[in-house]
Amino acid sequence: MRLAAIDIGSNAARLLISDVIPGPPENPEFIKIALIRVPLRLGFDVFDKGEISPGKEEKIIKTIKSYKLLMDIYDVKHLKACATSAMRDAVNGEAIIKRIKKETGIEISIISGQEEASFIYENHIAENLAVEESYLYIDVGGGSTELTFFSDGKLVFKESFNIGTIRLLKNQVTEAHWDAMKEFIKTKTKGYPHVTAIGSGGNINKIFSISKRKDGKPLSLELLRDYYKEFNAMTLAQRISIYKFREDRADVIVPALLIYINVMRWTDTEEIFVPKIGLADGLIHTLYEEVRLSEIVI
Repeated sequence: MRLAAIDIGSNAARLLISDVIPGPPENPEFIKIALIRVPLRLGFDVFDKGEISPGKEEKIIKTIKSYKLLMDIYDVKHLKACATSAMRDAVNGEAIIKRIKKETGIEISIISGQEEASFIYENHIAENLAVEESYLYIDVGGGSTELTFFSDGKLVFKESFNIGTIRLLKNQVTEAHWDAMKEFIKTKTKGYPHVTAIGSGGNINKIFSISKRKDGKPLSLELLRDYYKEFNAMTLAQRISIYKFREDRADVIVPALLIYINVMRWTDTEEIFVPKIGLADGLIHTLYEEVRLSEIVI
């Protein structure tokens, strides 16, 4: 079964195409066929002016049309498409979604932060880890950070905060925002056993890549702090030149590290696993369940 997911984020739009090999209902195999990322950077419009500019709107339309052609070529059978923080906040977000539907036939849902956290949790990565631990998913995006926490194999909370990399670059995150997140995290995780973090998002994956860690090995909080200090002391041009970052990664990686570090500090977490998951992966998992259940009903 070939499925696809489109994730229109505040920094980039992604198309993920995956094959799913059915096995036991609780354990199908997901194989990534293609992942395409276009740095639309919608948040730089929205978090500054409250709307998506005409130029960016045209880029969105072209991107989705391109994705549609690729899905046709790959013979994709089912699609789930969502837009997150920037599209949520844009005054013309709904109008753009309607235009996409009219011109491409693709229906995109603007999802809430809570829904975003739920889709990310659909990866169920922590279910394969030690039951006696508590786990905190941390997904850092351009417009928001989604946290999903569970202990003893049970979901405890899922929450979204309007603290994201582009909002930080635009100086739109206040001390009150940080304080609210800190208070929520400390209150909700108090009394639970040792917390292990699970990170998703392009920035933490890039850090994992340059760290040369083996797959399955965690990154330490100390290492994240070291990278934060190093990158923060560099100019944008130096980050691009020395680490070969794309420009749209080089600017957001510093605020992303700050978010991961703060969340880990507030939960007394010393390590973070980076299993290469994200919203698009969660959408694929959710879509598979929807298709599977519909076929059972039929």
